[in-house]
Amino acid sequence: MSMMNATLERQLRDELTVAHHDFEKGLNIYAFFKVSDHAMGEDLVQDTFIKTWKYLLRGGRIDLMKAFLYHVLNNLIVDQYRKHKTTSLDLLQEKGFEPSIDLSDRLFDYLDGKVALLLIQRLPKNYQEVMCMRYMESLSLEDMCLRTGQSKNALAVQAHRRLEKLKILYEPLKQEKPETM
Repeated sequence: MSMMNATLERQLRDELTVAHHDFEKGLNIYAFFKVSDHAMGEDLVQDTFIKTWKYLLRGGRIDLMKAFLYHVLNNLIVDQYRKHKTTSLDLLQEKGFEPSIDLSDRLFDYLDGKVALLLIQRLPKNYQEVMCMRYMESLSLEDMCLRTGQSKNALAVQAHRRLEKLKILYEPLKQEKPETM
């Protein structure tokens, strides 16, 4: 029985040696491209072959060696990214950095949206309908056609013209907005 295991192990070693010869250079290039560090990339490629060897010894079956090796390498790269990001954030927090979210841009977008809604209400009723369907309800031109019975081209032209009118109404308000809070 051990003779058969030795033969199988030799076959697996030969298979992996051929794969190492055929794919190591490409794997190293791929790893360097992903991690931007030659030494780290080479370590990840070697870990790829070690993991593959262990998988084969456990009786794992590999249909396409190249695809399998790249899959293992990619998983190792993702793990490396996760380790690096966690470590970096931990180090930054130790140095006193506290992450925060700046919502000022979102607030201005929200307020601009409110202003746009108020300006739409200042448009004539027939202008309001097209603007509401297109920009508030996010309807496609096809859906707007079904609702109004007008052609897509006519609705697209109307939406464009109404948007231009809205920009003219908005321009004086935009100039009054403070640049910073």
